[in-house]
Amino acid sequence: MSTSTAVGSLTVRLLDPLRDAELLHSWLTHPKAAYWMMLDARLEDVERAYMEVAADEHQEALLGLRDGEPAFLMERYDPVHRELVGLYEPEPGDVGMHFLVPATDTPVPGFTRAVITTVMAHLFEDPRTARVVVEPDVTNTAVHALNEAVGFVPEREIQKPEKKALLSFCTREQFEKATKKAARKTTGKAMSV
Repeated sequence: MSTSTAVGSLTVRLLDPLRDAELLHSWLTHPKAAYWMMLDARLEDVERAYMEVAADEHQEALLGLRDGEPAFLMERYDPVHRELVGLYEPEPGDVGMHFLVPATDTPVPGFTRAVITTVMAHLFEDPRTARVVVEPDVTNTAVHALNEAVGFVPEREIQKPEKKALLSFCTREQFEKATKKAARKTTGKAMSV
């Protein structure tokens, strides 16, 4: 899948736990990635964690590329078997998601929004995906705003072993409505210039 955006061409590929570990380690141990709870991870910890993901039929990690260069991390999981087991009543077609845009000294306006839009489009490319489920930390207000921008609706707070999380859902229809609304705003701005 490739998405052309105002910030470049965004694509995803399967993550290689060994080849990509050093890059991931630099991203996951940066203070900006505190919500990933790997700030003190060693390189071998990151390798091991993503080798476990790669070997698990209920989750996968993907590396996002911007114009061919590594630019973000995406994880997809089956909430029936991972992350949310026993914390909510899953529905057929539910898919769990995490994403990380690493820290940078040269932020690109609109990049993170383009990333989450690309991640969601990738998840909904699978016709079996009916709804995307997320469980960000309740204090992560930046990601709550991004989630809302692509159609997520918070349901309730839940207590996970590692954090208090805001359980939120986004159906295919909610995502399509949010992205059409965003496109109209962008087109309106361009026309009014």
